[in-house]
Amino acid sequence: MVLPRVIRAVIMGPPGSGKGTVSGRITKTFGLKHISSGDILRANINAQTELGLLMKSCIDQGQLVPDDVMSRLILNDLRAIDGGSWLLDGFPRTVSQAEALDVVYTLDTVINLNVPFQTIKQRLTSRWTHLPSGRVYNTDFNPPKVPGFDDDTGEPLFQRDDDKPETVTRRLKSYETQTEPVLEYYRSKGVLETFSGTETNKIWPHVEVFLQRKLSSINQKVE
Repeated sequence: MVLPRVIRAVIMGPPGSGKGTVSGRITKTFGLKHISSGDILRANINAQTELGLLMKSCIDQGQLVPDDVMSRLILNDLRAIDGGSWLLDGFPRTVSQAEALDVVYTLDTVINLNVPFQTIKQRLTSRWTHLPSGRVYNTDFNPPKVPGFDDDTGEPLFQRDDDKPETVTRRLKSYETQTEPVLEYYRSKGVLETFSGTETNKIWPHVEVFLQRKLSSINQKVE
């Protein structure tokens, strides 16, 4: 029996593009470990580590966490599961971070969710979050089982300041200026695969078929 090769992938897309939902389906369907930069940030902030306090200060001031700090955090997590397949979500967000990742790992694919900004603005007004865990729901396409409450804990959901229209516009502009160059970086390396649409449930089947073919192709090369 030939064991499948380790797969290393990144998922990208603007805030509110459905990355969380698609990531969950990828990890469930293909067995990749989902590594979210947001989860790592929250864990360090909640633990009040030295890096966590530094990051909280940056976030509170509306600044990006420095590239070298973010890269060190993510790479530490990746090394902890070295030998396993993973899907990175929320990292890299700058070309500098992408280059730091490239030094250590070779990516098999970068999945880019291309959703129109107007669709995202409409979608985010329907977004509700369980603050302690970071779980996100959308009343349109990913509603909680009980309206207003988290599925796992039963605790109330909140609409974040981040999801207010003026904040959404600013976040999308920030994504466009800071992260679009990362897409170009991966496009030049031939690993970028873009999926366009306005509905996650319609985008997902195309992502699933692509990954099935990609994994099959990789495993045939191993044989």
